[in-house]
Amino acid sequence: MVNCKNCGTNITSKFCPDCGQPAALKRIDAHYITHEIEHVLHFERGIFYTIKELITAPGQNVKNYISDNRSRLVKPIIFIIVTSLLYSLVAHFFHTEEKYIKSVDARTIENQFVITSKIFQWLQNHYGYANIIMGLFIAFWAKLFFRKYNYNFFEILILLCFIMGMSMLMYGFFAIIEGMTHTNLLMYATALNFLY
Repeated sequence: MVNCKNCGTNITSKFCPDCGQPAALKRIDAHYITHEIEHVLHFERGIFYTIKELITAPGQNVKNYISDNRSRLVKPIIFIIVTSLLYSLVAHFFHTEEKYIKSVDARTIENQFVITSKIFQWLQNHYGYANIIMGLFIAFWAKLFFRKYNYNFFEILILLCFIMGMSMLMYGFFAIIEGMTHTNLLMYATALNFLY
């Protein structure tokens, strides 16, 4: 008989009857890493499925995630980090990041905006974290202004993670088109984001 390494319960099968931990963990190898990546990206309950659901019925899917079923969609923090990473890669590859968040060069404005320039540079280099931090502030103010609704701060934050993730995908889509056609589409991308 083996004791569970997670909760200490006696295990008589392949899994712990209390916490579900496997009796013997497999070693981390290339197959394990591949499986983890597939788990995040696979279509059923993965990132592609989440994107499809958030395009077809965003309000209903987020409402279902908050109140009914959290296993259908990718976890919101993972979603916003992955989508922000995708946007960063696309914007960097097509060289459109300077147009979407233009940082101020402190040397040309006689060091008046050094802090602002540093903040914009950090935002430009860390979209995923910046989106989460902005989401915290937006969730706070949304909760304050819409306190008559029965959503708490964290439920609003979850909603914002999904919305901001989809926003990053839309900006990424327009960045690809802009990079290929060399036309400025920022206005259209922003309008589509507001409509969404």
